[in-house]
Amino acid sequence: MTTYYGKDLIAQMDALRVPPGALAIWALGQMGFALKGSGDGLIYIDPYLAGKSKAEAAPDEIFYREFPPPIAPHEVTNARAVLCSHEHLDHTDANTIGPIAQASPQATFVITGWSQAIADAAGIPPDRRVVPAVGRPFSIGDARVTALPSAHYQLQEDPAKGHRWLGFLVEWNGVTLYHSGDTVIYPGYVEMLKAQPRADVAIVPVNGRDAYRESLGIIGNLLPLEAAWLARELGWDVLIPGHNDLFIRNCINPGDLPDAIRQFAPRQKMHILQPGELYLYVK
Repeated sequence: MTTYYGKDLIAQMDALRVPPGALAIWALGQMGFALKGSGDGLIYIDPYLAGKSKAEAAPDEIFYREFPPPIAPHEVTNARAVLCSHEHLDHTDANTIGPIAQASPQATFVITGWSQAIADAAGIPPDRRVVPAVGRPFSIGDARVTALPSAHYQLQEDPAKGHRWLGFLVEWNGVTLYHSGDTVIYPGYVEMLKAQPRADVAIVPVNGRDAYRESLGIIGNLLPLEAAWLARELGWDVLIPGHNDLFIRNCINPGDLPDAIRQFAPRQKMHILQPGELYLYVK
């Protein structure tokens, strides 16, 4: 299947009719994905479609893009909703969500209470924002979405702002997808997920963590062995790793995950998607 970019990618998204029992998933890089089930309009999760290239970055900068965004923010005219898991730049970016809000005036922005200042900077009015209550499903069109707590590295909850780190369970068109946002396995994490509908597709951040990166202030995520173990323990049908492509200083060998799966869950289905690539999951 041809991989499209820019307006051609948007045209592919709009033209695709997803049959019942299926979900279309487009990778946008890092933890950014776009979903389409029944009807028109897409749900975007953690899109980061801005930022400097290596040529534009200063010599001492760590975070610069290894590849251009597959679509520009102002080209996103088909967003039904944008879900942002937490306030870090590569998950909630004013230069991404602001132009999307203008290009998709129909879109709702689901953010954490910790991200309100970013939404302010993006010019998104309060009546287009939703701060979800953890564990309480809500509707986006005919999709059912539940915000779930993640930990990056710890669970953090503020009485006024709510949970700082979120994941999202999306039940749409007969398919259940879990997008964890950034997370590690915290006490009670597996039990919390087992209490939810089992995910057919799980998108989790598999870029690991280590003392060197932590010394630079980089907060890591799941180790490959942890992701493979979660897939086996939770019965995920398909595992899609994320967060391991955009920033070269915050990546690990992508081959480490297939090796871990061979050890822990040798029959586990897994797909590493490239930016702009479409994966059609059929249940």
